[in-house]
Amino acid sequence: MAGLSIWHLLIFAVVVILLFGTSKLKHLGKDVGGAIKDFKKSVKDDEAEQAQLQQPRTIDAQVKTPETSVKS
Repeated sequence: MAGLSIWHLLIFAVVVILLFGTSKLKHLGKDVGGAIKDFKKSVKDDEAEQAQLQQPRTIDAQVKTPETSVKS
């Protein structure tokens, strides 16, 4: 069998824990989780910005006509 069994994965996990220790793995997990969270936030912000750019723009301006400028 060429695949990994559950025993292979368990032995690999034990070796990694013995080599790096649980505190380094905990910090690594926090760093990876923070990076993923920041990446998702930036993608969401970019999508919102793109959606805002694709909306048609309207111009709300007061136009002075000759009649209104004479009255003033």
